[in-house]
Amino acid sequence: MIRYALLCDQEHGFEAWFSNSSAFDDQNDRGLVECPQCGSVTVRKAVMSPAVATSRKRDATPEAKFKAMASQVKAHIRNNFDYVGGDFAAEARAIHAGDKPDRLIYGETTPEEGEALREEGVPVAPLPDALAPTPPKKAS
Repeated sequence: MIRYALLCDQEHGFEAWFSNSSAFDDQNDRGLVECPQCGSVTVRKAVMSPAVATSRKRDATPEAKFKAMASQVKAHIRNNFDYVGGDFAAEARAIHAGDKPDRLIYGETTPEEGEALREEGVPVAPLPDALAPTPPKKAS
């Protein structure tokens, strides 16, 4: 199937589908292609850019783009941050105070404890569930 942008002699633009280019020529020559606005059968092809099929995927939906971005964020955190689990607040305080070496960490804490850390000047931020990596499995 081929979609053509068409113009009638009154410059009304419209589109129509044809099984192939010769089908358009045949139907147009027989006066079967008609402008839906004015009914004129004097119709010609308009200039249009071709629709070229490629092997690349079409633009993803916003949801798919977000999922891909979230997956990259999770992987970045897993690969570059140390997981400290429920000890997050204590570790963050110790790092901030200089009692432990400076490093990137992630883990769990309560909203109240997170707010207390922020009030103390400890640079922390909660991760939305969509961006939080799954904690690593404990070795048995």
